[in-house]
Amino acid sequence: MQQKKDITIYDIANKLNLSSATISRALNDSPVINVKTKKRIKDVAKELGYRQNNFASNLRKQKSNTIGVIIHDLKSNFTTSVLTGIEKITTESGYDLIIAHSSESKEKEIANATNLFHKRVDGLIASLSFETENLDHFQPFYEKGIPIIFFDRVEEGLETTKVIIDNYRAGYQATKHLIDQGCKRIVIVTGNLKRNVYNNRFKGYKEALAEAGLEVPKDFFLIKDLSEQSGYEVAQQILKMKPLPDGAFITNDFTAAICMKELKQHGIRIPEDIALVGFNNDSISKIVEPSLSTINYPGMLMGEVAATNLLNHINGNTDLKQMNTIIINSELIIRDSSLKSGKLL
Repeated sequence: MQQKKDITIYDIANKLNLSSATISRALNDSPVINVKTKKRIKDVAKELGYRQNNFASNLRKQKSNTIGVIIHDLKSNFTTSVLTGIEKITTESGYDLIIAHSSESKEKEIANATNLFHKRVDGLIASLSFETENLDHFQPFYEKGIPIIFFDRVEEGLETTKVIIDNYRAGYQATKHLIDQGCKRIVIVTGNLKRNVYNNRFKGYKEALAEAGLEVPKDFFLIKDLSEQSGYEVAQQILKMKPLPDGAFITNDFTAAICMKELKQHGIRIPEDIALVGFNNDSISKIVEPSLSTINYPGMLMGEVAATNLLNHINGNTDLKQMNTIIINSELIIRDSSLKSGKLL
C-alpha cells in the first residue's frame, strides 16, 4: 500500500485560495488573522489531515521543547511519583519528556547523559546511580548553558540546584522513635554510603543512638542494594545475631516489607520482638501486616518542584548561576510495626 504524502500548508492554501503566510499565521494563532478565518483554516487543516512540524519549528528556534530525565530505577513507587510530578508541570508548559534510567550503573548513566545531550534537550533533571563517582558526564550541559536540576540522590558539594529532603533529620527521627519504644539494639539497613541520601540517614541514626548512650555492634550496620533479595538477606542476617536485635531501621519500604515477612515466617513477632521502621511511605507500607511505620517521602512534590525550577531556568526567570538547595518536608508516619508499647509515647 502506497504511503500518503504529508499535507503541507501549501495544500491548505491552494484549497482555500489563500497565501501560505496566512495559513501559517492562522495555524500559529497569530492575532493578525481574524477569528472566522482562523477557524476556517483549522477546519480544513483537520479535514485534510495536516500535522504541524514542531520539529522543524523548534529547530529554527534552537529549542527542542524536550526535557531529559535520568533516574536510577523505574520500579519504585517513589520514582513513579517523582515522574508524575515532573510530567504534570512539563506538560502544562508544553514540554515533552525523554526518560532514561541507569539501573544503578555509572556506565549507563554516562551513556544516558551523552544520548540526551545529543538529542538537544532544553534541560535535564537527574538522580544519581549507586555507582556514580564523578559528574564529568554532565559537563557538556554546563558548557552549553543547558540547566540541570539534581534531585534525591545528589552530589552535595556541587554548585548546582538540588531538590532533596533532610535525610539526616529523617534518619534521626526514625531511630529516635525506636529508642522511645524501648529499643536498645537497633539494626540499620541502608544503601551505598557514597550517596547523600543513605549517608545522611546513617548519620542521623548514629546521632540518635549517641544521644541515648547506646553502642551498637558493627555488624548492625548492613549496607545493601535495597532490592527484594536484600530483604531476604537482611532477615537471615538478623536471625543469626545473638542477642537478637529489638529494632530495625530499613531505609526502603519494599526491602523492609520482605524482611518483615521472612522474620515472621521464622516465628519473630513484629513489633514485640523486633520493631521496624521503613522509608518512603510506599503503598506496600499500608498493605503489609502489621502496617509499616515509615518516613513519608513526597515524591510527586519533589518532581513538581524540580520541574518548576528547571523551567524557570530555561525561560530565563531564574539566573542559571543562581544555585540553591531546596529541602522538601518529610515526616515520620507511625504505624503498628514499631509500636512495642502499643501506643504512641
